[in-house]
Amino acid sequence: MSDVSAPPCTTLDDRAIDIGPLPQLVGYALRRAQLAVFQDFYATFAEFDIRPTQFSVLTVLRHNPGRRQSQIADALGIKRANFVALFDGLRTRGLAERRPAPDDRRAHALYLTEAGAALLDELAVPLARHEGRFIARLGAADMQRLLTLLHRITGDG
Repeated sequence: MSDVSAPPCTTLDDRAIDIGPLPQLVGYALRRAQLAVFQDFYATFAEFDIRPTQFSVLTVLRHNPGRRQSQIADALGIKRANFVALFDGLRTRGLAERRPAPDDRRAHALYLTEAGAALLDELAVPLARHEGRFIARLGAADMQRLLTLLHRITGDG
């Protein structure tokens, strides 16, 4: 294993906690990185009341108007049962809508509303700041390398 180490965690009595080989485990490191990114995301977008998954759905709808619910859920790796509640929340806020699918009246096509498009436009600057903080930590080349490696892990690249 590599010589990667994590900063020691402390307890109330200030004694360091030995977390053993966890820092060398891919899953542990990915989860810690995800927590850091999500904490920054939540802080950055708190005033907009938007969460990472909601942002992802709105972004995919912008680029794929008229797709079915199952297609959007599958593209984002969201369980269909969870997607219904997530989308209903976006619909209630007036950010997205369902319309009858033109080729199958029993199915629904999903669309971003004008309010949803305006929100995504408004989020562009805070999104750039959010991403910029991680680029500043890693450098542009390492950020690109990290993305390449992550896509290899997921089989997307």
